[in-house]
Amino acid sequence: MILDALQSFASKMGILNMDIRSLIMLGVACFLLYLAIKKGFEPLLLVPIAFGMLLSNLPLGGVFQYGAEGVDTMNQGILAIFYHLKPVLPCLIFMGIGAMTDFGPLIANPKSLLLGAAAQLGIFVAFFGALLLGFNAQEAGSIGIIGGADGPTAIYTTSILAPHLLGAVAVAAYSYMALVPVIQPPIMKALTTQKERLVRMGTIRPVSQREKIIFPIMVTLVVCLLIPDATPLVGMLMLGNLFKESGATNRLSDTASNALINIVTIMLGTCVGASAQGPTFLTWGTIKIVILGVIAFAGGTAGGVLLGKLMYKISGGKINPLIGSAGVSAVPMAARVSQKVGQSYDPGNFLLMNAMGPNVAGVIGSAVAAGVMISMFSGR
Repeated sequence: MILDALQSFASKMGILNMDIRSLIMLGVACFLLYLAIKKGFEPLLLVPIAFGMLLSNLPLGGVFQYGAEGVDTMNQGILAIFYHLKPVLPCLIFMGIGAMTDFGPLIANPKSLLLGAAAQLGIFVAFFGALLLGFNAQEAGSIGIIGGADGPTAIYTTSILAPHLLGAVAVAAYSYMALVPVIQPPIMKALTTQKERLVRMGTIRPVSQREKIIFPIMVTLVVCLLIPDATPLVGMLMLGNLFKESGATNRLSDTASNALINIVTIMLGTCVGASAQGPTFLTWGTIKIVILGVIAFAGGTAGGVLLGKLMYKISGGKINPLIGSAGVSAVPMAARVSQKVGQSYDPGNFLLMNAMGPNVAGVIGSAVAAGVMISMFSGR
């Protein structure tokens, strides 16, 4: 009896049930943890994603034992239960982002909206690239959204259009978001001249509270009437911002921008990381998605910079094209990269607030692009 018990215990040891793909994914998870903790690449995102990946690739752990919709959740792993909430969690994160975001730089300089729109170029470049590589329209739409550099938007879009790609798309999107300081500067420097990089921009005008209150209401009305499928993301983003700017809901703003977004980030990050299991993640399709994600992200950065160059010429040299790279939706990291690259050539050049305009415009732009993809290809 004791011998049988020992044999049963041994057969259930994870180390004896390890396969090569799960072992590789454990290595990937540890590498992502290294980047997050040692190198400081977006640890708030990468730590939960990487640790979720680590947990789900440990044999027989059961944290991501996933059943069909409607199945008793008591028979599923804890991270799989979080996974059922994947269409909801990104919207809650958008509410928190809205409560943390100051749209003042965009309101003060509406032209920034054009740079945010131009930076969505990468979405459509990757979309057509995915079609050429054999992905269907729904899959291509999900892959293209990586170019917006917005993890929650990528998760929301993919959960509707191509749920089977969620692990690969989400890991690629969040990884590239974390690598913004590595990926963007070479592209920015390659597409701009020394003279353009040295342009100093003036300070933005003060924006009144009334303008800041009207803005989220007007954006919600305009965008959601034109593109109803963008309502969940744009609506929650603007609701969070209204909490912040109204002056009458400080407690709600504090909750949305602190406790709520932290809780949801943990839940979303760990379950998304857990969905990247070796047997289903390590495929040629995933490799294609990772490559297309780089193209999408680079295309978005290039689109913003190139429009910045055009605006530099039209304005008579008053606009620094480096702020165009901030049009991707990685807030506020992309704006900080614009500032850092600009100061590497002129330490007295302060581009941060000017770059925040395109940066917050990019958040809106990626949500709108997601709504367009969902409207065109979801079939609902």
